[in-house]
Amino acid sequence: MDAMVEQSRIKLSANVGRRRLVRRILMLGGVIAVVVGGIAFWLTGGRYVGTDDAYIEANKLLVSTDVSGLVLDVDVKEGQKVHRGDVLFRLDPLPFRIALQQAQSHMDEAAQTIRSEEEDYRRILRDIEAQRAQVQLAQTSYDRQVALIRIGGTSQQNVDQAKATLQTAESQSGSLEQQAAVQLAKLGGKIGVPVEQHPEYLQAKAARDEAQRQVDHTVVKAPFDGTVTQVSSLQPGAMIVSSMAAFMPTSAVGLVGDTGKWIEANLKETDLTYVHPGQPATITIDSFPDHVWHGSVIAIAPATGAQFSVLPSENSSGNWVKVVQRLAVRIGFDEGQDLTPVRAGMSVTAEIDTGHKRHISDLIP
Repeated sequence: MDAMVEQSRIKLSANVGRRRLVRRILMLGGVIAVVVGGIAFWLTGGRYVGTDDAYIEANKLLVSTDVSGLVLDVDVKEGQKVHRGDVLFRLDPLPFRIALQQAQSHMDEAAQTIRSEEEDYRRILRDIEAQRAQVQLAQTSYDRQVALIRIGGTSQQNVDQAKATLQTAESQSGSLEQQAAVQLAKLGGKIGVPVEQHPEYLQAKAARDEAQRQVDHTVVKAPFDGTVTQVSSLQPGAMIVSSMAAFMPTSAVGLVGDTGKWIEANLKETDLTYVHPGQPATITIDSFPDHVWHGSVIAIAPATGAQFSVLPSENSSGNWVKVVQRLAVRIGFDEGQDLTPVRAGMSVTAEIDTGHKRHISDLIP
């Protein structure tokens, strides 16, 4: 009986020893697993960086015109697809065509004026030649009277009259030469130059070209392929004030480009250590959580958003709180993907594969 009790005690003691051994092995294995897992996580960590502070961007524009006028008709509808060069809307061209006719008449008048001035200059030159002959004749008559009075062959009155005639002829000749100089100055100092090269004509032509440009800009066309929006804000009869006159258009048609879409991701500055253009990225749009798009980093902003703030932070006072800054990272879509459902302004989650790997040697001081 005592032998059986002793055997049972020995077996129980052996079981307890085995349990302790197993417990120690499991505890040690758990610690090893945690350490190995931590090291593996650390080695693979830092490779992927991402953010949900990202949005779809696209070429977008409020298409207006730089001339003021009344809208004649609108050629597009909300959501309509248009191509570059398609007409969006038109202004009433009548006042612009009237201005063009006036500018054209001023240009023609300038050409006629230049030709008339050249003819006047040539006429004055002829008058100068004729007057020089009169001066020569008056000089000869005066010399003759001076010679005759020396021998008593004429009176002093005749000498004085001949002298007055000479002075009048010389004065008229000088006046004609001055008129010729003034006329030549009006012609730019040259005669025989083509009318198209005269400053007066060029000025009139510039005014005519500007009038033609305004006529052309009464027809507003799409500057790029896209989808039309905000058409309801523009109706026939509405008055458009040009951005040049009011510093901003009062009416316009929105146009969002169908191509050239990209993601504007605002990443923390601490996540950009190993990010550079060309790295691949995965893109998930909140509207389509089950679909993944692929792209690559195009560019990283050269300055944080705070640098362009209207009221930038003032840190020189010494009373400040350090805040992690964000920089805009542009991510482009890879080619061959269907971007039809992608809309500008949609929220996105973007993740960039930096390819960075840590090494065990980094743990050694």
